Order: sequence, then structure tokens, then C-alpha cells
Amino acid sequence: MRPTDRFFEIIQTLRDGKLHKATDLAERLEVSVRTIYRDIDSLVASGIPIEGARGLGYILRAPVFLPPLAFSQTEMEALHLGAALVQQTADPELQQAAARLIDKVDQVMPPGRAPVDRDWGMAVYGAPEVQASFAFMPAIRLAVREKRVLQISYRRQDGAPSDRRIRPLQLEYWGRVWTCTAWCELRDGFRVFRVDRLVSVTDTRQNFEDAPGKRLRDYLEQIGYGE
Repeated sequence: MRPTDRFFEIIQTLRDGKLHKATDLAERLEVSVRTIYRDIDSLVASGIPIEGARGLGYILRAPVFLPPLAFSQTEMEALHLGAALVQQTADPELQQAAARLIDKVDQVMPPGRAPVDRDWGMAVYGAPEVQASFAFMPAIRLAVREKRVLQISYRRQDGAPSDRRIRPLQLEYWGRVWTCTAWCELRDGFRVFRVDRLVSVTDTRQNFEDAPGKRLRDYLEQIGYGE
């Protein structure tokens, strides 16, 4: 867990106004007590009103809000709508991340800023084709992020099966379907695969380098979206 994430979790735990021992915080966050001591010192140094001492425990004496991060009404609507889209159109890992994001923002907003209707009067419903993509999206997202070659089995539009080795470059959402733009080693060119037509995805554990002519920027230039 990154330090910034630990800081947030510590503040969230202490928000209940109760005394919390460093050992309990360490167990909760799966870190050492020494790490908790350092984190508490860093939070206090940054101005967070935490009181207490090592060996006794810590307590948050005053409410903590995001510093004047004054979201406008429209900005809050955009944030919640974006999270709602992710919760309905992305894989479970991203859905959970979107829910945690909204919880984090809502919990630290000043009183009176959040609406009675948590969804801000908007609803999003994912199409069946979108839900059919969820199984393979985490593996593809990881491969895009870490530049990993994937072995895929794919069902073409005519129903014929096709096995490929690809370098995934980007995931795209088109309203009803997710696609993956990739460099296809079989065809020696760029291809766009519908994620809901994938039959299997295997991480080869092999990394690829950004090679001229095979990068996302090259594809975007090729289709007229380059700079």
C-alpha cells in the first residue's frame, strides 16, 4: 500500500473520534508499528489534528475535510456520473475502485455539500455486450500497463475462431462494447479486437518494448488522430 493510501486509511479510521492504538492500526493496514509511528508523525507535521503518544494511542480531535477543494455542483455531478459509468461498464476491480473513490470524496466533503440522492439524479445501465467483456478486462488492463504480450483466442465476426499473439496498447469503450487496440504479431499490423468476442486470454509473461511503427501513437497517426 502506498503511503498516501495509508494516510487516508489512518485518517478514516481515526474519524470515529475514538482512541486507536498503533498496534491495531498496524494490523489493520498490514504494516509494522514503526511504519504507523512514521505515518502519524507525517500527518501531524502536515497539520492533521491527531493527538496521542506512542504506546498510548491516537485520536482525531477535529473533523478533517479536503482543503478548499471546492467542487462545483456540475463538477460533483460529472464525478459521480463518471464513477457510475465505471461501475456499470467496467470490470469488478474497477467497479470497486470507483465505489471507493466516491466514498472517499463524499466522506471528506464539508457538511451540506452532498445531495440527498447519492446518484445525483442520474442512472447508468450497461449493455449485455459490455458485461460479457468483464472477464478478460483485468488481464488486458494489466498487460497494457506493464507492456505484456498476450496469447488470445478470438471469435471473429463470422464466428470462425482465431488464435493470436498480441501487444495490447489500449482499451476503448464505445457505449455498447469494449475493444482492445493491439499490435498483432500474426498479421504484423495493428488490429482492434472486441473484448466480448474473446474466448480466452493468457499472459505469456513476456514483456514488449515500444518499437517504432508498433506504438499506440503510430496507430493513432495511421488513422488520422495523431498530432
